[in-house]
Amino acid sequence: MPKKTPMRQCVGCREMKPKQELIRVVKSPEGEISLDFRGKKPGRGAYLCPQEACLKRARKSRALERAFSLTLPPQVFDALEEQIREVPPDES
Repeated sequence: MPKKTPMRQCVGCREMKPKQELIRVVKSPEGEISLDFRGKKPGRGAYLCPQEACLKRARKSRALERAFSLTLPPQVFDALEEQIREVPPDES
């Protein structure tokens, strides 16, 4: 019997996709926001497709702010955008 693939919803495009295809954005217990490519960091997670368009859509709709119940400064989004650009396509 094949293993069940975990599915998660992208907060940008709102599509359900396999967990391995998405990038996890994490709010650590200390309140720090970062990208988690392995899905192992502790904290509250929200998932994004590895495209800048999904991050921009999530920023416009304030989806990450709702997911983490806090207001994110623009610097956080700029840093996330930089990290998404640096990710090789096969690693995400």
